[in-house]
Amino acid sequence: VQLQASGGGLVQPGGSLRLSCAASGRTFNNYEMGWFRQAPGKEREFVAAISWSGASTYYADSVKGRFTISRDNAKNTVYLQMNSLKPEDTAVYYCAPRTRVGTSYNYQNFGFWGQGTQVTVSS
Repeated sequence: VQLQASGGGLVQPGGSLRLSCAASGRTFNNYEMGWFRQAPGKEREFVAAISWSGASTYYADSVKGRFTISRDNAKNTVYLQMNSLKPEDTAVYYCAPRTRVGTSYNYQNFGFWGQGTQVTVSS
């Protein structure tokens, strides 16, 4: 099972990036999926999540109104559109399915962590 995040890079403040997360080896179409990020020296933090159907989405306050999560179950892929990027958005971004029952968006309730993608926001 692999979850591969891609689409990161270096962008100026105010710019945009679109991250993708593709799953291989199994399908996560029946799972809530989340995006998380981890900056150097900091704990992994929740960014956004989407229900299995795509009907419901949830965002951290720090990204609400700037980021949009979506999914294409036919492609087994989850996306994160990031607009109006700020230097504090700099981190490695990961996606993962919820693997523990509950409503908390703590990263410990998500699993199958794969390789993340680096996002750097700097002028």
